[in-house]
Amino acid sequence: MKLLSWNVRGLGQPQTVGRLNQKLRDENPCIFFLIETKLTAGRMAKVRKRCGFPNGIDVDAVGRSGGLSMGWKNSCDITLRSYSVRHIDVVIKDDSVGITWRCTGFYGNPETNRRQESWNLLRSLDDSPEMPWLVIGDFNEILYSSEKQGGLLRNPRQMDLFRSALEDCALDDIGYLGSWFTWDKGRREQSNMRLRLDRGVANNAWWSLFPSFKLQHLQHSFSDHCPLLLHTNSSGNAGNRVWHFRFEASWLLESSCEATVSDIWQSSGDNLLEKLSQVSEGLDKWFRKIRRERNLSVHDLNQKLVQLNELHPTDGVLGDIVETKFALNLELDKKELYWEQRAHSNWLQHGDMNTSYFHRSATQKKKRNRVSKLRSPDNVDVTDEEAMGVIAREYFISLFTSQGMGDCTRILDGIPRVITNEMNSSLNRDYTQDEVFCRIERNESS
Repeated sequence: MKLLSWNVRGLGQPQTVGRLNQKLRDENPCIFFLIETKLTAGRMAKVRKRCGFPNGIDVDAVGRSGGLSMGWKNSCDITLRSYSVRHIDVVIKDDSVGITWRCTGFYGNPETNRRQESWNLLRSLDDSPEMPWLVIGDFNEILYSSEKQGGLLRNPRQMDLFRSALEDCALDDIGYLGSWFTWDKGRREQSNMRLRLDRGVANNAWWSLFPSFKLQHLQHSFSDHCPLLLHTNSSGNAGNRVWHFRFEASWLLESSCEATVSDIWQSSGDNLLEKLSQVSEGLDKWFRKIRRERNLSVHDLNQKLVQLNELHPTDGVLGDIVETKFALNLELDKKELYWEQRAHSNWLQHGDMNTSYFHRSATQKKKRNRVSKLRSPDNVDVTDEEAMGVIAREYFISLFTSQGMGDCTRILDGIPRVITNEMNSSLNRDYTQDEVFCRIERNESS
């Protein structure tokens, strides 16, 4: 199933309706959610049907702003739950997975001083925690300052309130493919601003229901927002998903890892950031090659084990079986460690050979960790939030308070010595009375 969400910034002109219609034909979504239609519900219903979506719910614009519309094709089985000028909430019966799930089209208040109303609305919609739930749309807010380029710095409190609302609803950002920003304004470099205002967020149940989804930031020719296209079941290539380098613990089990890092480091330039960049790129290429070889190795070792087990168990054959099993276990350990690191789970608790568990844990978004209890220095369990805040603050104050200097000999060994012992003795000796008077007389004469 495909769903398109877009802040179109007005559909009052025939050419904008035509461009919207073309985008819907090109992407062929089953459902769309449009924001800022700036039309009455009656006019928007006509536009929706013209675009080939006979079913839907349309919300009036307020003056010259606002206006929402969610449309779906006859092939979709959708039931309306609620709607307002800021949201449209529906339940989708999805035959592809044989289960129903919630989809909420959301439009955060564009007025900063009223945005808290939007977060309260989101919390009020969180009334079915067991049902898979996706919220998609224009939230008019960013999660982190890194999601903004140009203009003034974002107020940290605004972002904190947004993050708190998502945390309270157990919703996590589902990521994206394509350009990092969804809103762009200003044609000159000095005045250009780019932000990621549009996004999808979902709870754990939805992540589990659609483990192969993808959300794309599409190119567009009108509106200052880009369309979001969600594929709930994407079996294709992951595309241009944003890549972040991560050092895998399993690499340390590869004998060539240390030599690879050393060779890249020594052959790169003197700039530290350039060295780190080249090491990360080099390790990524090295691991891709290792992974291909590892997959082939596991397959070959399994085949060899099958053949050895079919032979008469002589000492030589049994020795080969032991060696093959050892090599196979080593490869499986590397694979297990890879998924264990990604899942952030304790494999001793869940079994020492449970890759399927770690695979599910790593590909499914985890709930945000919440601190519900802390133990005070006198071994008393504390659950009160204010008291836990005091304990945490005192702990980190103590952690980052200097307790005196340790032995700096090893650190200083690599620094060339400039001041000799004679120079140091001269600098440290006490001043004489004659030297003091001499300095005073020089100052007075000058």
